Amino acid sequence: MAGEELLLGRQMPHSLEAEQAVLGSMLIDERCVKDVMDKLQPQDFYLRQNREIFETIYTMFSYSKPIDGVTVAEEMQKNGTYDEQTTRSYLAQLMEITPTSANALEYAAIVRDKSLLRSIATAASEITAMVQDGLGEAHTTLEAAEQKIYAIRRGRSSQDMVHIGQVLTTVLDNLNELSSGQTGLPGLSTGLSAIDAKIHGLNKSDLILLAARPGMGKTSLALNFALNVGKASGKTVAVFSLEMSKEQLCTRLLSSEAFISSEKLITGNLTEADWGRIAQAANVLNQTDIRIDDNPLLTVADMNAKCRRMDNLGLVVIDYLQLMTSAGGKGYAGENRQQAVSDISRMLKIMAKELNVPVVCLSQLSRANEKRDDKRPMLSDLRESGAIEQDADIVMFLFRDDYYNEDSEKRNIAECIVAKNRHGETGKVELKWLPEFTSFGTIERRYGD
Repeated sequence: MAGEELLLGRQMPHSLEAEQAVLGSMLIDERCVKDVMDKLQPQDFYLRQNREIFETIYTMFSYSKPIDGVTVAEEMQKNGTYDEQTTRSYLAQLMEITPTSANALEYAAIVRDKSLLRSIATAASEITAMVQDGLGEAHTTLEAAEQKIYAIRRGRSSQDMVHIGQVLTTVLDNLNELSSGQTGLPGLSTGLSAIDAKIHGLNKSDLILLAARPGMGKTSLALNFALNVGKASGKTVAVFSLEMSKEQLCTRLLSSEAFISSEKLITGNLTEADWGRIAQAANVLNQTDIRIDDNPLLTVADMNAKCRRMDNLGLVVIDYLQLMTSAGGKGYAGENRQQAVSDISRMLKIMAKELNVPVVCLSQLSRANEKRDDKRPMLSDLRESGAIEQDADIVMFLFRDDYYNEDSEKRNIAECIVAKNRHGETGKVELKWLPEFTSFGTIERRYGD
């Protein structure tokens, strides 16, 4: 009880001097207003009187009204926040005690920092209350807690607008790097030259959706991407599997790298030569930094938090979208589930931008394509599509004719259909499907074929 009383007796973090100096700077030098407006919100001010003055200046600035001690006092009279006894003298005091308007941004930074500390303290208090109330399971409370902290971080991640000259310098540096490189790819190679040529590799901050009906090999293709990036770039690859266990994924990677059928690896029916290839493949896999998480209850906030702690992150793979839970771990049905999936896809795109790495997310398709004569998937076949199609930078479908047609001429040939591509053209490329190794390869074509 004594601890609670001590907490109740404490004031929340704030700096009276910084709040007064910010307001005083804007009152004595109107040129400061535009700079401060970009850094602070009314709720960043702890004292009510200071908050009301800033809200008044904020409104006046929005309407391009002149701002000084007199005009602000008049505006406060109009909006009902003026006190006959104190307001005018307090405004005069603010202007008198402000050392200089030249340090307005430093004062604003202090106010913002204290406001952030208060937000953290409030979130911590709410989290403590949730725990003490005992409502919901532990994982539900954890999801809600992470969302509260993530919301504070996201709300504080504002950035200054950048002059195009600065952006141009970065673009020209990238062009110079590409022109002097060997591959000419702006992004990480998928390991499949046909796909690289179509989408220009896996590019930073891109959300890449890989969708197919069950059994088409979308997990296998995503693992192909992960394995090649891990081997060729030396970067960390994060694989989040909500469906398959980490042992199953590792077995698939081993089969693909060792060129030993997955059936042999499952049954253990191996020859001495097979063991030699397995040892070599295991050594190669050990040299990569591929990390697997098979927790089926992961949310975007979980993934974002885990990825932020990884150094040298190069690629994130998620298998698959419809199995993900939204914040709080709730289940959804019908339209609510569509809204949840839309929210998840939007958060995935934000995550890709914040981490500045490509995020490959797998997705299921509806059965609509199976009702058509031409069973090739289309964008409208995306399950609970809505925002998924909008948020993704690249949408790729996998299709194998021999899956539906036993007499197909294209035996073990898969089509990778690029249905949306923000970086170039759409279209399709053909890949070799190697079912015994659950892997894909490039079809070698000669000129004139």
